[in-house]
Amino acid sequence: MSDVVEIQQLDGVLIIAINRPLQRNAVNRAVSLAIATAIDRLETDPELRVGIVTGHGGYFCAGMDLKAFADGERPEIEGRGFAGLTESPPEKPLIAAVEGFALAGGCELALTCDLIVAAETAWFGLPEVQRGLVAGSGGLVRLPRRIPEAIALEYALTGERMDANTAHKWGLVNRVTKEGAALDGAIAMAKAITANAPLSVAMTKRIVRKAPNWPDTDIWTLQRPLVDLVIGSEDALEGARAFSEKRAPHWKGR
Repeated sequence: MSDVVEIQQLDGVLIIAINRPLQRNAVNRAVSLAIATAIDRLETDPELRVGIVTGHGGYFCAGMDLKAFADGERPEIEGRGFAGLTESPPEKPLIAAVEGFALAGGCELALTCDLIVAAETAWFGLPEVQRGLVAGSGGLVRLPRRIPEAIALEYALTGERMDANTAHKWGLVNRVTKEGAALDGAIAMAKAITANAPLSVAMTKRIVRKAPNWPDTDIWTLQRPLVDLVIGSEDALEGARAFSEKRAPHWKGR
């Protein structure tokens, strides 16, 4: 039997692909445990710089495996959430490469990622209200932070689907590709990130994620020590030297 999640390392990029196409990559507990293990690898391996979450067979993820749920199985992992990820995203950048459906928990999984690349035929949605459920794995929290609140509320209350181009228009999706090319688009984006200094990338994501919760009066006080860690790093000096010497930098991540 094939692994329910397949892992591929491509230079500094870790590709995490759900491999249950007959179930439209619906998430059961085995999938959640496998993704959690992959995220641990991404976080602890210094050679890995960016993660990509995707699905095989032309689907991203149709959400929770309802058959397994009806049999009493829950896909959430303690302290990590749905798919072993939604409550504990990694410090390193994570990109969703979406083909086909990203619905319910699948949409919440995509929303957990920092960036989304979607095929023009992809669909996003939170249809939980149509099934007597609630999007409790981050969808109702993250969607209004990514697109206007009223638009997010409309989709959450109606359960209607949003096509990729509409999602791009609202800023939910970063890039739209041709059908079948979402993973290639995500890899290209990941390579653009891995070309940069690791410490700078990590701190940039950290500040962007934390800053909305900082009081206006404390923004500079809270940001300064984080910026200073980067400014005082070996890579900061290397970046300046490489620029002046007109060569590619050699990052050390410190």
